[in-house]
Formats: sequence, C-alpha cells, structure tokens
Amino acid sequence: MRTREGGRIVDEAAVIARVRAGEPEAYAQLVRAHTGIALRAATALGAGADAEDVVQQAFVKAYCSLGRFKDGSAFKPWLLAIVTNETRNTVRTAARQRTLAGREAAFVEAEPLIPESADPAVAALEIERRAALQAALEKLSEEHRLVVTYRYLLEMDESETAQALGWPRGTVKSRLNRALRKLGRLLPDFEPREGGDERE
Repeated sequence: MRTREGGRIVDEAAVIARVRAGEPEAYAQLVRAHTGIALRAATALGAGADAEDVVQQAFVKAYCSLGRFKDGSAFKPWLLAIVTNETRNTVRTAARQRTLAGREAAFVEAEPLIPESADPAVAALEIERRAALQAALEKLSEEHRLVVTYRYLLEMDESETAQALGWPRGTVKSRLNRALRKLGRLLPDFEPREGGDERE
C-alpha cells in the first residue's frame, strides 16, 4: 500500500520491511504520513486534550506490534483500530468527564478545514455545521458513532472501515445505514460527504 506524506508517496510495505530488518528510524515515515488522521480519529472519538498522548501511545503500540502486522494489508486501518482502542482506554480511565463543548472545540482545532481567506459568514456556517454534527454524533450508540466517524469524518472507504473496526463489510453497511437514518432525524439538513472510493 502507498500513502502520501506531504508531497511524496510512501511505500508502506517497503517501510515496514525496513523497520523489521533493523532500521527503526524508517518508522518515522509512517508516523509523519498518518499523524494527522490519527489525531482526527482520537479527537472525534472523545480523547479531547489527550488526543496527542493517545496517538503517541498508539504509534508506540503499532511499532511494537509490527511483527504481527499482516503483509499486504493497509497500515492506516490497522493503526486506526489501535487509536480507537487507546482512545476508549483513555476515556474510560479519565478522572473527569469531558464536556461536549470541550470536545467540539478540540475537534474543530484538530484540523483547520476552513482557509483563512474564506468568507467569514461561510466559515461561521461551516463551524456551526460541524458543531451540530458532533452534538448529534454524541446521541448515537458507540458502534454507530464509530462507523460514521470512520466513513465520513476520516473519509475512509468501506473496506478500510471494515478492517479498522474488525467488522464484516455487510455489518459496516447495515450499521452505517441505521446511523445515517438516525442522524437524518437529528439533523434534517445532514448530507454526508462520501469518503474514499469504494474498492469492490
């Protein structure tokens, strides 16, 4: 699998082979290529201010588990499954409950989606739309929140989502359909933007 790191393409299989062959410094290429999406995932799943710590721990665990990584698989879904587990552990063991407002703020800060040159009115509407979506996601069950987050907020295709969550593709489809129906009732104007290309 290849992934883009800045302007360069990273051959994940080659990098993993180099790490396994005794070049641990090569792992930095995978870290650089996937830090952004890992931070977005941790934040969207509730890590809040602990998102960077969660991601750092996930990269350490992924590095330590590279010997069990299945050759030919995509690294991103595998890493995001680890991020999801680390986020769950962090949220469960946190001494204080994070407020919805704090999670919304952290989620908006995690990825500047609106260029500074954008019309302020358009920018305000986009921020309002994302905050409303995050509030609606809070009302879904964990499995529905996960599948919507992976497919639309992290823009993963169906097969990557299935791999990251450890679910069959049929389960991803059915849970996504139910989740989108619930979101449609909570947010009548919600129109999901399609994630990555489907690879049948």
